[in-house]
Amino acid sequence: MHILIVDDNKIARTTLRQMASQVKDLTVCGECASALEAFNFLRENPVDLLLLDIEMPGMNGLELTKSLGSNSPLIVFTTSKTGYAAEAYELNVADYLVKPVSLARFLQAINRVKEVLESKKEKVSINEEEFMFIRDSNIVRRLKVDDILYVEAMGDYVKLHTGPKFFAIHCTLKAVESRLSPAKFIRVHRSYIVNISKVDTLQDGALVVNGKPVPVADAYRSALNQKLNIL
Repeated sequence: MHILIVDDNKIARTTLRQMASQVKDLTVCGECASALEAFNFLRENPVDLLLLDIEMPGMNGLELTKSLGSNSPLIVFTTSKTGYAAEAYELNVADYLVKPVSLARFLQAINRVKEVLESKKEKVSINEEEFMFIRDSNIVRRLKVDDILYVEAMGDYVKLHTGPKFFAIHCTLKAVESRLSPAKFIRVHRSYIVNISKVDTLQDGALVVNGKPVPVADAYRSALNQKLNIL
């Protein structure tokens, strides 16, 4: 996996490079001291992951992420402040690391990115709203739609969570939503669709599905309450 470190602080870049050197199959293909420098680097070089600082002179990390659009590699934000977490979440980045970053937390973020990259080549087709056929290399595996707990958008990918594992599909959330039965699935957030039959509880503004919290945005709350037939 090729990563690009983007941070205006040289010490921060060095620290991340040292952590990356301890991970097998992780290659630092470059370092950039500004978002603009990174933007130009990405035009000429293949990168799997950006370790991207947010607060930088000129263009900041959030602005760079927005400017990359569909051409963006996976992104892990690195910042000394937690105040950007909400906006970063809306941009569907892979993770959000708060400085100083511990090695354990760094490894956790890298493992999450690896999971997405390992399954990004899988393609999906849906037949009669009952099955999804997941193509992985030369193997086609059938996935029951009802086994899907929830669907999560992450950048240019959509993750189909099925419990102990997930499939990352290179498409839009809207494309998957259009092929799911509205009687069984409902959008609860710009980045999430849930299988109604898999909901455990609704508490503190979030659904709990298979023990994991799924956020519910205010714009979707009324429709969700009607779908759940809440008294």
